[in-house]
Amino acid sequence: MKLKDLLDGVDVLSLSADPESEISGITNDSRKVKPGWLFVAVPGFMQDGSVYIDSAIKAGATVVVSETAREAEAGFVLVRNARSALSGIAANFYGRPSDHMTVIGVTGTNGKTTTTYLIRDLIERGLGVPCGLIGTNEVIIGDEATESSRTTPESIEIQSIFRKMLDRGIRHAVMEVSSHALKLHRVDDVRFEVGVFTNLTQDHLDFHESMEDYLQSKTLLFQKCMKGIINIDDPSANHIIENANCEVFTYSIRDMSADLVARNIRYSPSKVEFEALGIEEIYRAELNIPGRFSVYNGLAAISAAVTLGIPLMKAAAALRYCRGVKGRAEVVPTGRDFTVIIDYAHTPDGLENILLTLREFARGRLVTVFGCGGDRDRTKRPIMGSVVEKYSDLCIVTSDNPRTEDPVKIIEDILTGMKKKEKQVVIPDRVEAIGYAIKNAREGDVILLAGKGHETYQEINGVKYPMDEREIVQKYL
Repeated sequence: MKLKDLLDGVDVLSLSADPESEISGITNDSRKVKPGWLFVAVPGFMQDGSVYIDSAIKAGATVVVSETAREAEAGFVLVRNARSALSGIAANFYGRPSDHMTVIGVTGTNGKTTTTYLIRDLIERGLGVPCGLIGTNEVIIGDEATESSRTTPESIEIQSIFRKMLDRGIRHAVMEVSSHALKLHRVDDVRFEVGVFTNLTQDHLDFHESMEDYLQSKTLLFQKCMKGIINIDDPSANHIIENANCEVFTYSIRDMSADLVARNIRYSPSKVEFEALGIEEIYRAELNIPGRFSVYNGLAAISAAVTLGIPLMKAAAALRYCRGVKGRAEVVPTGRDFTVIIDYAHTPDGLENILLTLREFARGRLVTVFGCGGDRDRTKRPIMGSVVEKYSDLCIVTSDNPRTEDPVKIIEDILTGMKKKEKQVVIPDRVEAIGYAIKNAREGDVILLAGKGHETYQEINGVKYPMDEREIVQKYL
């Protein structure tokens, strides 16, 4: 592809390269550069990509894109924002595939993963067409599923995935859109037909300077999509609606003015049932995932289906056939008289939601095994400890992904939010903590393993060690 075509729509400040030069590949990783490629020097959190320009040129890069001016033995493109430029270049290189697709983006603190899977199911059942998926757990392209490394990939990977989907005849896709991705321009050049907002609670304050900044990043999705679907029960909804540049569709379990409302909700240990009330129509809906949050996720999915032209009656009826998601309120078979549930909850609100759900059907004690991730927002640690203590009968405080932090220091942060010593058991080794919970389980107990969810590893000092909680539970059983 010619350089001038790659730079179409990119905010270029100066160009010292032949616009007619042919570019055979693009990357922002100097280790992946091949002869004839274009290298984008992206400012990183640990190190600026511009320090790798010489390495990229030595590997064969013929054009370098950077927001830092310098002399280079290659064509040089000076841009205002390297991350934004990377997004535009990637979209151009892959032929702007999302322009020819119907893409649904889901953002929010909690519920993104489950909601994307539900939307995918409803599209395939309601429209009878294949739907791709990009999310925390995996990337799904037709029958092919690959594990994800992050909630929302870098812009080059996103555009590459959409190209593969389109080449395989997949014209619908649903994806999780993180606040990081929105703020760091990863999805600048994705054409979103529909944006969905689930909720906003404290998270990622290690990256965002404030909750206001976190909210503003989420709001960006609704300034670029065609239709916005908003949970108006969330306190942040008004801000998003007021700043949205799209048609808005709302859902609620409390506000009858919403476009879609859940009425007569019934909860059970294995599912939720409710009446989906639209404009002058109402239909029974059922979702085989327990908890109040499942009602919200179900409403979000039905709302997306309706905005895509699927009749409410058909969407509500199809919801009962939707599958659950690994690591989200996942029941682990034990064959015993107690229950073990794995859930990805790793925020104060996420923990409160799942614990309130389990409280509804726990006949015995509610035992929670949890920790907090290292190198992440420290301020939420005592809050999470307080939430778990409030709703649990026994709190087993352990490690999550300590990453580069000392697990003991993380636990100390958690314990500052906990006051009832009689409820606390501290076991830094997560495998041993799970074993303690299993060995001391009583009849009717519900044991929640919170934080890891779908993950089958534990990250310590940059190394991911195998650790599947399902296997650990079976070992102790």
